[in-house]
Amino acid sequence: MKAGFFSPLPPARTGVADYSAALLRALSRLGEVTVDAADADVNLYHLGNNHLHREIYGRALKTPGVIVLHDAVLHHFFLGTLSESAYLAEFIYNYGAWNEDLARDLWKRRAVSGTDPIYFRFPMIQRVVERSMAVIVHNPGAAAIVKKHVAGAIIHEIPHLLEPPPFPPGYEVIRLRKELGIGPQTFLFGVFGHLRESKRLTTVLRAFHRARTAADIALLVAGEFASSDLARSLEPMLHASGIPRAGYVPESDFWRHAAAVDACINLRYPTAGETSGIAMRLMGLGKPVILSAGYETARFSDSECLRVDAGPAEEEMLAEYMIWLARFPGDGRAIGERAAAHIRKFHDPSKVASLYWEALLSLT
Repeated sequence: MKAGFFSPLPPARTGVADYSAALLRALSRLGEVTVDAADADVNLYHLGNNHLHREIYGRALKTPGVIVLHDAVLHHFFLGTLSESAYLAEFIYNYGAWNEDLARDLWKRRAVSGTDPIYFRFPMIQRVVERSMAVIVHNPGAAAIVKKHVAGAIIHEIPHLLEPPPFPPGYEVIRLRKELGIGPQTFLFGVFGHLRESKRLTTVLRAFHRARTAADIALLVAGEFASSDLARSLEPMLHASGIPRAGYVPESDFWRHAAAVDACINLRYPTAGETSGIAMRLMGLGKPVILSAGYETARFSDSECLRVDAGPAEEEMLAEYMIWLARFPGDGRAIGERAAAHIRKFHDPSKVASLYWEALLSLT
């Protein structure tokens, strides 16, 4: 079997590109895999929620194959790549002509699409799922979204892949913490990745300031803001002491920063059915990770992560977790060890690639 492989790849600054590069290496050990193949027995298309996937989406419609939904909500992809008339047509295709007025309203208010949950309630995936031979998702939440839109779709839930993370030398980690101004006794939390509204950074910062009155903690914020408006609104809170900043962290330096933190905060609400590659990486390093509760994180047990409920109690729950981890770091290390064991068992590249290969073979 010859498989075509369509995805953004490094140096593109996206988690999908890093994921796809690792998957490509693992799949190539199982058979013939060609990037951007002109012809193949079956094509594998990686779809996400930004403009880098525009041509891939078009190819998936023109030459049906297997799609990988890294985001099970493509609404924001269409808002960013279509004209108003094309967006309205796509919305109507998914949800019927009787929703045209709603579609017009959503288009007009698209500036708030990153925070308003209503945009996440309309994934707009029907067309590409109907055209595809099968769909691959990484968690049961995404699988449920696909089933709701196309009841007869062939769905494979395959765990998110993670290559064994490198462990930076201890002296490099110590040096980085010093550069960040973090003392050896200070418990350092980290937020990584593209800083969107859905990453709940406002809540994280409020919880940090709340918890800091009761524990010796600091917060590393590493990543680029997806919105200049969000960056400006959070600037005063980010300039407080105890919050070292790093912009985009290239792959070569990411693991050093990840190893320097004692725990990771990786909240997602509203969610697009995605599995966080950042969470996978930090768990692979044996770090305790605080996640948003939801169907997307259901495959992790309560002993392998900490979950925060979205809603009124979100800030309070997060602050309490931060205080607890800082006061009892041994408990956090135990959670991280169990998380790392889970990642080794279910997210190993060779195991994940075998599941992909089986799914592709079943269609040839």
